[in-house]
Amino acid sequence: MTTVTVTGPSGSCVLLNAAAMDLIREPGKNVIRRNVVERLDGVAAPAPGGGAQPVETRPGNAQPIGGSVCTGALTFFAEGGAPAATSGQFPVGTRLRVTNLDNNRVVTVTVTGPSGSCVLLNTAAMDAIREPGKNLVRRNVVQLLR
Repeated sequence: MTTVTVTGPSGSCVLLNAAAMDLIREPGKNVIRRNVVERLDGVAAPAPGGGAQPVETRPGNAQPIGGSVCTGALTFFAEGGAPAATSGQFPVGTRLRVTNLDNNRVVTVTVTGPSGSCVLLNTAAMDAIREPGKNLVRRNVVQLLR
């Protein structure tokens, strides 16, 4: 168990820095799938959700369903392979289209496992849409594909 202080926004419920992660992770693991996060200041956490962003139509064979299905910034985990993502909201096999609104770059990913984020991109997916030197995509649209 460790206690941390929130220092800024992230796309996750909680995104730990390396020092906090080193205190609680199992050796060789970079994801903690089973965890309990408690707020210690006595204030109730805000309800998840928020407004959807507008849909931008793009050519392709998969059609998006509705507007953005996630809110907040996107980040990534260091895992190789083809562009993919993990998600705490969508089951394995779900296909998502992720657009970086700052540079209009788009990547389509398949959810390959669970995470604590709405969408957590792998390295290949993040490399496809991020701006040079940035590890966070604050302005984004995540669309569910059918």
